[in-house]
Amino acid sequence: MLKFNLDTIILFVKDVAHLKSFYTGVLKLEVLEETPSEWLLLKAGSCNIALHKIGDQYLDKNKGLFKSGNNTKLVFEVDNITDLRDYLLGEKVQINEIKTFPDYAYWLCDGEDPEGNVFQLKQRK
Repeated sequence: MLKFNLDTIILFVKDVAHLKSFYTGVLKLEVLEETPSEWLLLKAGSCNIALHKIGDQYLDKNKGLFKSGNNTKLVFEVDNITDLRDYLLGEKVQINEIKTFPDYAYWLCDGEDPEGNVFQLKQRK
């Protein structure tokens, strides 16, 4: 039988340095390795998140601020979703209201990093 253990999620981004300040300064993730402006590996609990500079050939230079437009969501399980959401709002992070669903064991709250990568905070009720 095959066994898989998710080790790292790589996000292709335009500005590694700018997102480094978000993920380390705002979300307080630990840097594991770095090639400045090209690659950043962050510790996020039992999985790592890597930021990899996207190649210029994939960027539309006629558009303004780069937004990822990907279909990935990073989910962080947290202890106090209300306080963390308030903190992120104070840091000017785009973040939605806290919500839940009937018969669902978690409170949820979605936000975006500066390049539009979606993340979710999740707290057990």
